[in-house]
Amino acid sequence: MIVWRVDPEGYLEAGGRRLRCAIGKGGIRADKREGDGATPVGRFALRRLLYRADRLASVPATGLPTTAIARDDGWCDDPEAPDYNRPVRLPHPARHERMWREDALYDLVVVIGHNDDPVEPGAGSAVFVHVARDGYDPTEGCVALSRPDLLWLLEQAGLSTILQVDSR
Repeated sequence: MIVWRVDPEGYLEAGGRRLRCAIGKGGIRADKREGDGATPVGRFALRRLLYRADRLASVPATGLPTTAIARDDGWCDDPEAPDYNRPVRLPHPARHERMWREDALYDLVVVIGHNDDPVEPGAGSAVFVHVARDGYDPTEGCVALSRPDLLWLLEQAGLSTILQVDSR
């Protein structure tokens, strides 16, 4: 098992490296709730990689299952909807976010096992590992890394990899 450990100072440790990362603007919290901007505390399995095939020369090297993001892909973030914290096709009647973005943040998206088995309405949705903004600005609750660092991590990743987020 490989563990990617994230700390509140905004670093991820993996494979003997310490990589800068962005975390949620609400900090790291054990009591994650929808819309709080916090990155949840816990140990999360890596489920799969979503990627923008139009922006990458090839499918990223990884041991995770991979799926190309399509223009009509979304993720439901409406706690009242039956599709809460699930991928959806757009247009979608409930509140959601677009996975096909104009910025580069979702060029690489690792879906993690946060609030997915089972889904608890209101406990947080769309918590991913993705590409960071320049300057590592805080996220809405995700963990974000530079594109080169995320590509390196993906090469090491498989279904036994765990994302561990600590509140220390």
